[in-house]
Amino acid sequence: MVSGDKKHEVVSEFGIHEKDTGSAQVQIALLTKEIKDLVKHFEKHAHDEHSKRGMLQKVSRRQKLLKYIKKQDEAAYKKLIQQLGLRK
Repeated sequence: MVSGDKKHEVVSEFGIHEKDTGSAQVQIALLTKEIKDLVKHFEKHAHDEHSKRGMLQKVSRRQKLLKYIKKQDEAAYKKLIQQLGLRK
């Protein structure tokens, strides 16, 4: 889970307006932050299978949202991938 302060930072950076938490760009950014935190968790706890399942669900949800953005606006998709450092 992303703490409130970090979530507010992500929303202010990727959101359309100050209280935008539902747009696909914000959801993807929050999922990316959570996935990166889980990767750090797995460095210490390599056999945590329950968390791995949760991470795979987050990756799948992010992939679906990225596909949606790519279909809607490819320029926004490329900009978002570059900002987040995703390799696609």
